[in-house]
Amino acid sequence: MGEARDVEADEELEELLGFLRDARGFDFTGYKRSSLGRRIRKRMSDVEADTYADYRDRLETNADEFNALFNTILINVTSFFRDPDAWTFLQREVVPELLAETGAEEEIRVWSAGCSSGEEAYSLAIMFAEAIGVDEALNRVKIYATDVDEEALRDARSGLYTAKALEPLAPELRDTYFEQNGTRFSFRTDLRRRVIFGRHDITRDAPISRLDLLVCRNALMYFNVEAQRQIIDRFHFALRERGFLFLGKAEMLLNDADRFEVLSMRQRAFRRRPGDAGPPYHSAPAKLRVGLGSEKLTTAARSRQLRDLILDANPAPAIAVDGEGAAVLINAQARAQFGLTSNDIGRPFQDLEISYRPVELRSLIEQATHERRTLRVNGAERRVGEEIQYFDILIQPLMGANGLLAATNITFTDVTVSTQLKAENKRVREDLETAYEELQSTNEELETTNEELQSSIEELETTNEELQSTNEELETTNEELQSGNEELETMNEEMRTRTEELDEARAFLEGVVTSIAAGVVVLDKDLRVKSWNRGAMDMWGLRPDEVIDEPFFSLDFGLPTEMLRPAVEKCLESGKRTAPSRISAVNRIGRPITCNVLCSPFDRHNGGVVLLLEADRNDSND
Repeated sequence: MGEARDVEADEELEELLGFLRDARGFDFTGYKRSSLGRRIRKRMSDVEADTYADYRDRLETNADEFNALFNTILINVTSFFRDPDAWTFLQREVVPELLAETGAEEEIRVWSAGCSSGEEAYSLAIMFAEAIGVDEALNRVKIYATDVDEEALRDARSGLYTAKALEPLAPELRDTYFEQNGTRFSFRTDLRRRVIFGRHDITRDAPISRLDLLVCRNALMYFNVEAQRQIIDRFHFALRERGFLFLGKAEMLLNDADRFEVLSMRQRAFRRRPGDAGPPYHSAPAKLRVGLGSEKLTTAARSRQLRDLILDANPAPAIAVDGEGAAVLINAQARAQFGLTSNDIGRPFQDLEISYRPVELRSLIEQATHERRTLRVNGAERRVGEEIQYFDILIQPLMGANGLLAATNITFTDVTVSTQLKAENKRVREDLETAYEELQSTNEELETTNEELQSSIEELETTNEELQSTNEELETTNEELQSGNEELETMNEEMRTRTEELDEARAFLEGVVTSIAAGVVVLDKDLRVKSWNRGAMDMWGLRPDEVIDEPFFSLDFGLPTEMLRPAVEKCLESGKRTAPSRISAVNRIGRPITCNVLCSPFDRHNGGVVLLLEADRNDSND
C-alpha cells in the first residue's frame, strides 16, 4: 500500500510540473526530484495543502501563489566572492592566462549563468577591473548575467546592497566600487553598464557564444544527470577554444575529459579543449513554395516538363501524395522499382501496394502531417520473389506559402548492398572470433585479472558518483538551511525592534502612572492588585511589593475597602464608570481624611477595575 501511495504521489508531482511548464513556462522537469519535491512540499505546508492536486487548485485560483512557489524552489543563496579560495585561484591562475591569450584590443566575454541577485556578476566585474584597471575594463569586458528568477533579476539590476551583504569585501574594494545610497550601497554606475542582466533558462534557451569565461556555480546540482549532460553540452558550445569553465564546489565533470581539461578539481576550474563544438541547433527544413503564377501556358508547360525530367533523373524512387491522399507524382525510378505506371498518378495512394508494403506508410504520412516534421524508417525489408531488398524511407511534409500542407514527399533509398555488406561483415567477424578462440583461451588469466581491475574501477566510479550525489544533496540542504537562517535572523531583528518599542511604551505608561499625585490602584478580574502607584504608596504607606498580586479586599490599611465592594462589583458587571464614593479613612500618618474613590473599567475583554483614590483638599491642607 505504501508503494502504491508513493507511485501516486510521484504521478501527481509530474502532473504539477507539467502544469507549471504549460501555465508559466517554467520547466522544472530536469530538476532532481528529491530536492524539488522537498521544496514544493515546504510551500504546500505553508499554505496547508495536503496533496499536489490540492496545491494545483490553489495555483489555478491564486496567481500570486506562483511567485511564492518559484521563490521557494529557486534558492537564491549567494554573496560577493563566495568561496574565497576558489575566487583566489580564479584571480591568480585563470585570469592572467585568459588575458595573455586575448589580444590587447579584443573584447573579453564572460557569462554568469544562474546569477541570482547579482553578487556573482558584480564580483566578476570587480575582479577584471582589479586585474586590468577600471578604464580598460570599461572598454573590453562584457559580462552577461542570467537567471530564470525575475524577482532576483530585478534586485540584481538595481545594484543596491546592504552593508551586511558587502561584509565579504575588503574595505578598499567597497569604497572603490560602491557608493552609499541612503541606508544601502550602489555599485558604481560606469562599471554597472558593462554587466547585462537578462532572463535565461540554461535547460531550454540558446547559450551565449564565443565566451572566454563561463561561471555557473552551484546551479547544476539541482538537476538530474540527463539535464546536467545537456547543460554541459550547451556550455561546451558556448565557450571558445581554450575558454574557461568555473563551477561550484558541489559540482564536477566526471566523464568529459575529452572535451574539458582539468585546471583544478579542488576549485572546480576547467578549460575547453580544442575541437569543433558542433552547434546543437539545426535550421528548419526549407518549405516548398506552392502558388499560381501568371506565366503563359507554354512557360508553365515547359516548367512542368523540366520538373518531370529532374524528378525522373533523381536516382532515388520518389512519390508525392497530396493533402487529399492521392498520388500526384511518381518518378521513373519509383515506377521501375515498384511496378507503378503513369496511370497510377491521381489514384488514391491507399490503393497502391507501395502504401502498405514494405511498410505501412499511410499512418506515417498522417503522423508526419500532424506533427509537421520529417520521419525516417531505416532498413525496411521488401521481398521480390526470392530476392530481398532493403530501403531507408523518408516521409517529408511539404508546406505551401500559406503554411498549409501542400503534399507529402516519400523518398526511398536502396540500402540493400550496404545492409548485405553489414551482414557479411558480421559473419566474417564471427568467423574471426571463432579463429581467435585459442588465443582467447591463452589470455584468459590476463583477461580475468583485467576484468577484476575493471570491476574495481567501476565500483570506485560508482562510489565516487554516489559521493558526488550525496555532496550535492548536502550542499542543497545547506543552502536551504542558510536561507532559513537568514529568514530567522530577519524575524529575530523584527522581534527585537518590537520588544524595544514595547519597553519604551511600558516605561512611558509607568512614568505617567507614577507622576499622578492621586492614588491609582489597578485590580484584575479576580480583584487582585496589579498596579500600585507612588500616590497610593504616599497616601497609605504600603509599598508596591507588599500589595502586588494580593487580594485588594484583604489588605489592611487606612481605607475600609469593604465599603468599596458594591461599587467595584457594579463596575465589573456593567463595564461602566461609577459615581464617586466618599469614604472616611485614615492616611499613613494616622490622620483622618475623607477619601474620594472613582471606579473605572480597565479591560472590557478580560475584566478589571481602576480605582482613583484622592483625599479632599481640606484634608490634604490639614
